[in-house]
Amino acid sequence: MDGTLLNSKKQITDRDMAAIRRFRELGGHFSVATGRTIQSFAQFCPIIGLPDPVIMYNGAAIHDYARGETLFTQPLPPEAKPVAMQIMEAMPELGGEVLRADGTYVFSNTDYQQLHTKLCNIVPDYADLPDIPEGGWLKVLFSMAPEDIPHAELLVQQLGIDSVSFVKSADIFYEMLPIGVSKGSALAEYRRLPGFSDFTFAAIGDFDNDLEMIVEADLGACPANGEEPVKNRSDIVLSRTNDEGAVAEFIDLIIERCGAEAGAK
Repeated sequence: MDGTLLNSKKQITDRDMAAIRRFRELGGHFSVATGRTIQSFAQFCPIIGLPDPVIMYNGAAIHDYARGETLFTQPLPPEAKPVAMQIMEAMPELGGEVLRADGTYVFSNTDYQQLHTKLCNIVPDYADLPDIPEGGWLKVLFSMAPEDIPHAELLVQQLGIDSVSFVKSADIFYEMLPIGVSKGSALAEYRRLPGFSDFTFAAIGDFDNDLEMIVEADLGACPANGEEPVKNRSDIVLSRTNDEGAVAEFIDLIIERCGAEAGAK
């Protein structure tokens, strides 16, 4: 979503929407892989129209909005809570939230955390970290100043944490995920969903948390505004940014490669 499908104003460009509609008219399927929650992403469903399942929580879940059903989850282990408490004890200035299928629980409501809440356009629950319900944690998001991200990464290394994994999902966000979980692992699960086993998957993304998805896809692309590591792993680096309709450029290339008879798969 952010940095790829959404422009810098957090909108989907008319160029991208027109391309998505054209792609679907030719028989293509279009969906989204996002770090957002089931609740926070719902605002985009009427805009995009999503008959197919969506990868959520940076790969920890796949949700079908058309059926109102979560098809796949891989929650964090029980060790996630004490790990999060260790991190907050060492860096109490961090913002933080726990994301579950039933909602978002904010445990440190800093300015950066409030920025994330506003970005997602949600009304979270507020609770102390020890009081957040056990089980079903899909990810923990820590928010901080950009210059603090390297300190958080170093802290995780120093603590020798090996029961969970971490990924930088934006300049100010550092996320805890289950081991082996990413948008790429979720795309591998997506291939196993009924009706999708023989599809060709193309993926586009701009940031660190998109790397595994781009590698897992049959064709991976990065917008012109993407991070260098993502560009280096992509099959295609596009000429347009997210503000200029990078998704439309990618869709046009896919249609061109498929030929005039672009099919459903």
